[in-house]
Amino acid sequence: MIRLLWITGGLIALGCGFLGLFLPLLPTVPFLLLAAFCFARSSQSLHDWLVAHDTLGPPIRDWRDRGAVSARAKRFASVSAAAALVLTWALGFGTLALAVQAAALACVLTFLWTRPDA
Repeated sequence: MIRLLWITGGLIALGCGFLGLFLPLLPTVPFLLLAAFCFARSSQSLHDWLVAHDTLGPPIRDWRDRGAVSARAKRFASVSAAAALVLTWALGFGTLALAVQAAALACVLTFLWTRPDA
């Protein structure tokens, strides 16, 4: 039963990661990392397939081997964070909401930009 939950979680994360390839504000790599994590606990064959995949595997391997994130992903995350702040402001959310969001995004981007380049 637990194995089935891990596989289900991995498949859901993989689906979200796949959608992130096409939807601009949905991240891909965090969902792929989550899928690999879930599959490592439930299905060695699914884990091996994902990590060896020509398109989906490289960011997982970069993170696993060196904790690295591609410069392209860092730039995209930065642009997405700025767009999210602009959208929050344009929708008329209050100053507190903007400040909290800005602080959270600044922490995420600081972490991201301190990772080595893939």
